[in-house]
Amino acid sequence: MSEATAVILASGSAARRAMLQAAGVVFDVMPATIDEEHLRQALVADNADIGPVEIAAELAAAKAAAVSQQQPDALVIGSDQVLDIEGDLLTKPGDAAGVRASLERLSGRTHALHSAVALAQNGIVLWSNSDTARLTMRPLTAPAIERYVDAAGDGVHQCVGAYQIEGLGIQLFDRIEGDHFTILGMPLLPLLAQLRTRGAIAA
Repeated sequence: MSEATAVILASGSAARRAMLQAAGVVFDVMPATIDEEHLRQALVADNADIGPVEIAAELAAAKAAAVSQQQPDALVIGSDQVLDIEGDLLTKPGDAAGVRASLERLSGRTHALHSAVALAQNGIVLWSNSDTARLTMRPLTAPAIERYVDAAGDGVHQCVGAYQIEGLGIQLFDRIEGDHFTILGMPLLPLLAQLRTRGAIAA
C-alpha cells in the first residue's frame, strides 16, 4: 500500500475523530449513510442468537464497506458501539427524556460497552477487531439525574448510555474496567497497528 492511500473515517463521531487526530492520523471524514437501527433489527431477526459483540462488529463492517464502495481506493475505517445492560441493548437517548430513562436504567448497575472497528477497501472488509469494557454506575437519585441532565446539555443526547466518559459523565461511575479508547467508541491501539501494517501511517 502506497503512502498516497487515503484514509477515511466512516463516522461522524466527534470522539472517534478526536482519537485519530490526537494519534496523528491524517484522514478525511465521510459518515456512512446506513440505517443503523434497521440493520440492527435485521441482524437480530436473521439470527436470534446473535450477541452484542457480533452486532457491533457487523455494524462497523457495514459502515466501512458502504463508504468503501463510494471511495474504493481509500482505506475506510468503520466503527460501532453497543451498550448491553443485563441483556438489553440501549440506543442513543435522543432527547432529555431519553437521557433520564437511560440513567434510571443504568443507575447502580454494571453494563458492558462493546466497541468494534473494521477496515475496508474496494468494498471489501479486510480486517476487524472488537473489545469490551465494563462500567458500574453509582446509584443515582432523581435530583442527581436532573442536575446531570441540566449540566450535560444536548451533547449527551447522541451518546449511547447518555454520558461522555471524557467529560462530566465520569462523575456517574463507581468503577470502570477496560480500555479507555474502547469506552470512547473505538479500539484504537489495534487499529493503529493495522494502519501501520498496511502502510497508511508510519511504522
